Amino acid sequence: MKYDGKNRRILFLFLVLSSLLFFFPGMASAEAEAGTNLSAISTNLTGAFAQIARMLTAGAYLAGAAFALGAIMKFKQHKDNPQQIPIGQPIALIFIAAALMFLPTLYSVAGKSLFGTAEGKGALSGTTF
Repeated sequence: MKYDGKNRRILFLFLVLSSLLFFFPGMASAEAEAGTNLSAISTNLTGAFAQIARMLTAGAYLAGAAFALGAIMKFKQHKDNPQQIPIGQPIALIFIAAALMFLPTLYSVAGKSLFGTAEGKGALSGTTF
């Protein structure tokens, strides 16, 4: 089977949706057990946001590592053929990798700056490991 642009998008969408089942396995059973009062709804919603925050944190770390690996490969390509690969390309990839690696820390610091201490009723605990 040849993977053209449309098939790749469908495959990517399938992989993303199926991976969400691994990140949120307890959500389907939690909905059946949960009460219908406002406290139970807010507790479930806060738990879902914490899981989403953990997923975004892990994704930022993985993407940062991937960009760092890509930068290393681009530095090697630049060393082999400097006329074809400009030096700005791997340097930009290094800056993107650093930004993605520090993104979860930035979320935590920005949250503490805007809302005071992170310990509270509505605090998300998924931004750090």
